[in-house]
Amino acid sequence: MIRSEDFELLCGIVKSRSGLTLSPDKAYLLENRLMAVSRKWGMSDIDGLASAVRGGPNEELLREITEAMTTNETLFFRDQTPFEQLEKVVLPRLLETRKESRRIRIWSAACSSGQEPYSIAMILKGMGSILDDWRIDIYATDISRAMLDKARAGLYTQFEVQRGLPIAMLMKYFQQAGDKWEIDPSIRSMVEYQEFNLLNDPTGKGQFDVVFCRNVLIYLDPPTKGRVLENVWKIMPADGILYMGGAETVMGVTEKFQPVSEHRGMYSSVQGGGQGQARANYASNA
Repeated sequence: MIRSEDFELLCGIVKSRSGLTLSPDKAYLLENRLMAVSRKWGMSDIDGLASAVRGGPNEELLREITEAMTTNETLFFRDQTPFEQLEKVVLPRLLETRKESRRIRIWSAACSSGQEPYSIAMILKGMGSILDDWRIDIYATDISRAMLDKARAGLYTQFEVQRGLPIAMLMKYFQQAGDKWEIDPSIRSMVEYQEFNLLNDPTGKGQFDVVFCRNVLIYLDPPTKGRVLENVWKIMPADGILYMGGAETVMGVTEKFQPVSEHRGMYSSVQGGGQGQARANYASNA
């Protein structure tokens, strides 16, 4: 059983580097996930791992500890509704409001192994020639290098493609590669992947019209949630739209976003005078 001082040390590392908070009743989870890291580094148990951490800074070891504890659960078109809203409510509005610049930027934050940004890309691809003279950027980030490598490869198991992916899209946008399914290069090329920690300031990445930050804040404590949402708010325009997971909310966390009427999980950026108009516009498309 992991010693309390080792648990506190390793939890402190994970929280400071990812924002993930682990309560004492999750000691078993930490021990199970970090045993693989311990063995990889030639240690037989968690005590050895903790000793190595105390022995001096090792960025690669700290990164692997953090990645091992982050949750990478994802699937294509997860919860379905946000993607229907994107296609039927948000994108039509953006095509109207961005018709002069003819550019839309979408950020999939904490994208894990790529199912979310590729779901977005398939929706855009399905819109056909209406987007021919538009520039649509899909920017996807995650803290885990291993997950980003998997996302870039675009290879998924039978189990992964069966989770949420309509059979018509599987047939249209994937082809079999051995015992896996490979996403079409035309879809893969629509997404730009980059390593990024949500605790960091994203303002250098430019402005995003739509941000998917779903099912990640649920693992963070309220102050850290507020910090992340503040960072996201900084890079959104007055009519920007934020998507969060079904179990997540901005209530009691931040006043930078407000729920969009009649669209669960969808939030508008509070930017003074422009915000109220944005909410009314989206609500009218319900």
